Amino acid sequence: MSRSDRNDGNSRTVLSALGNKYSAEILCAAGTPKSAQTLSEDIEIPIATCYRRIEELVDAGLLTCEGRRLSEEGRRTNIYRRTLDEIEIDFGGETPCVSQKRRTEAKNRLQDQFQG
Repeated sequence: MSRSDRNDGNSRTVLSALGNKYSAEILCAAGTPKSAQTLSEDIEIPIATCYRRIEELVDAGLLTCEGRRLSEEGRRTNIYRRTLDEIEIDFGGETPCVSQKRRTEAKNRLQDQFQG
């Protein structure tokens, strides 16, 4: 069962991260674990831009580093996956309120089995 999180203190950080170009595309592409290089290639954006967006998304708690893997070139690279499946922004109050439907570890493991 997924839980929804409401964290008004984090709303500005989340909105700021989502407001940047390519952030939503990175989150969509990171449903399965991927390196920054793979995300950059999948979305067709410069690698430096991809790293900046990844850092912002990690800081906002929307993306997480799941560990490291060897790249095809033999380098250790970080692997990222989004931490949520849904996000809702409510502009009805004095300040925006962000609700997030977090991904569960069970869902990640099940998805990994079907992807692998």
